[in-house]
Amino acid sequence: MTKDVSRSIEPYSSKSMEARVADRASEFYTLRLYIAGLTPRSTLAVDRIRTICDRYLSGRYDLTVIDLYLHPEAARQAQIVVIPTLVKQTPAPMRLFVGDMTDEKRILRGLNIILEPSESSR
Repeated sequence: MTKDVSRSIEPYSSKSMEARVADRASEFYTLRLYIAGLTPRSTLAVDRIRTICDRYLSGRYDLTVIDLYLHPEAARQAQIVVIPTLVKQTPAPMRLFVGDMTDEKRILRGLNIILEPSESSR
């Protein structure tokens, strides 16, 4: 017996895509950035993530910077083994980014931030 599933699948349309983009535009992001002191790599990661958040998530994010030199237990609790590491806690799914955060396009893709065509050339 074959079941017709074509009726249960939402057809791709610009309206359905616009609705998904609008939903993402209102999502609130909870981010944690784990660093180790004021090393150049840690400082760069903090600056890059703050710039990205201010540019693309203005008013819709909470960024907590956790210095593992000051709070070493935080690394164990979050199972962080490489620093700097950015953890996107919300919206789901949780994602981890490792490194100095200079690859803005990779960060934006991982955060599910949809860019307008004019913005993607940055």
